[in-house]
Amino acid sequence: MLSLKNSLNVLKKTKALLDGHFILSSGLHSPKYIQCAKLLSYPKISDKFVKSLASKIKKKIKKIDIILSPAMGGIIIGYEIGKILKKETIFCERVNKEFTLRRGFEIKKKSRVLIVEDVITTGKSSLECVKLIKKSKAKLVGFACLIDRSENKKFRNKIISQIKLKIPTYSKFNLPESLKAIPVTKPGSRFLK
Repeated sequence: MLSLKNSLNVLKKTKALLDGHFILSSGLHSPKYIQCAKLLSYPKISDKFVKSLASKIKKKIKKIDIILSPAMGGIIIGYEIGKILKKETIFCERVNKEFTLRRGFEIKKKSRVLIVEDVITTGKSSLECVKLIKKSKAKLVGFACLIDRSENKKFRNKIISQIKLKIPTYSKFNLPESLKAIPVTKPGSRFLK
């Protein structure tokens, strides 16, 4: 498994860990952004990162029937974890601002579902995935992600991650002066039309 130090080196080497002023998909502001697409654009490098996460998942969760990932960021991670764990992998996508299963994907009743994402910050996407699992009368077995930057009490100790990072987030009403002085960027996919 990759250590925290080696994981951070990988993020820096692939330019996936960015500094600036970012509006996250949750609407919160942050001085750092993890662009997992940059990490994954180097398959040979990101392979160790993903295999390390898969190893952690194997140790903690014994039975998984299906992996569910939210589009857009979770698709590649979910696929790679599914390939390693030899599990069916599907994704949900937003239709009229709500996650739904399309493309013939389904979650069978009583199946054990692992939610896999790239980054979890507020957990909004994961909680929306949980609704789909409940609607299908299936069972949530856990959450996994490459980067856990959550502070959400609902998720604390429930997320299996490659690394956990403490990065501050702010509402638009309590921005520090240092962030106000930097031009803002919206890097996520939730705002795309």
